[in-house]
Amino acid sequence: MNSSADSPIKIDIWSDVACPWCYVGKRRLERALQSFDGEAVIEFHSFELAPDTPVDFSGSEVDFLARHKGMPHAQVEQMLTQMTALAAEEGLAFDYDALQHTKTLKAHELLHHAKTLGRQADLKERLLKAYFEQGRHVGRVDELVALAEEIGMDLAAARDALESGKYADDVAADIAQAHAMGIRGVPFYVFDERVGVSGAQPSDVFTDVLERVASKEL
Repeated sequence: MNSSADSPIKIDIWSDVACPWCYVGKRRLERALQSFDGEAVIEFHSFELAPDTPVDFSGSEVDFLARHKGMPHAQVEQMLTQMTALAAEEGLAFDYDALQHTKTLKAHELLHHAKTLGRQADLKERLLKAYFEQGRHVGRVDELVALAEEIGMDLAAARDALESGKYADDVAADIAQAHAMGIRGVPFYVFDERVGVSGAQPSDVFTDVLERVASKEL
């Protein structure tokens, strides 16, 4: 086991705001960290699951997934029902009927801006909740800066960060690094730059990894 005297474990997480498993995985990792006798520092990295998505997608989430995955509408609806039930087990109230599918590039830029302010974790949670539970649009600048302001970030600075595109290269670098590492899906976790874990694993799996990384078993 780790102790408070030891250096924190660095956890790098590649994820997308529009990824339901990323939200579920976030809750499972948080639960593991609550029982972990040590410290961890988390940094989120950008990944776009569907980079060709328009900002203003016309249609429902069922429409998008049916087209994107080439699945029948009925099968997609069943899949989303199952995902909603699974998310509920983690205390999340997914609302796919209200969800507004969009391109997440600007959301990732805003997360990089938030990182410079020490607010990345807060913004990540706000964006996921807004997208999956509240039907908010996380692709448009106006809505994104409003969400940033809701967690206490400066609205004008957030708008400037998005309209100037100053973090576009950082987003691209994250995505390029993911591809170089062979990451094809998210969430993907890297512990202390040496142990990779793919997918929203159960909390006890994360707990085991944390303890083994802390004790240098991994």
